Amino acid sequence: MNNALRNAATQWQTDANEATDVIEETLHNLIVWNDDVNTFDWVIESLVDICGHEPMQAEQCALIVHHRGKCGVKKGNFNDLRPQAEALIDRGIQATIDY
Repeated sequence: MNNALRNAATQWQTDANEATDVIEETLHNLIVWNDDVNTFDWVIESLVDICGHEPMQAEQCALIVHHRGKCGVKKGNFNDLRPQAEALIDRGIQATIDY
């Protein structure tokens, strides 16, 4: 076996036998649901204020909510999304976090 093959085989064995700790964090979606109460402007303003959306992004989300019935407006870990969902709900906007 030449040196290049021996080194490649040794490297492969080392990598295969190493134990690695990987922390996987589950990402959730903050979902806004359509209703017959809130105006486009209110939803857009709320997404900008609460979720940090740019106005164009918030407008696009509002249109998706209107036409499809819901839209995932933000992705993140549950603890970050929960206060945003609660703030949207406090403004009368139906919002949930998926699991």
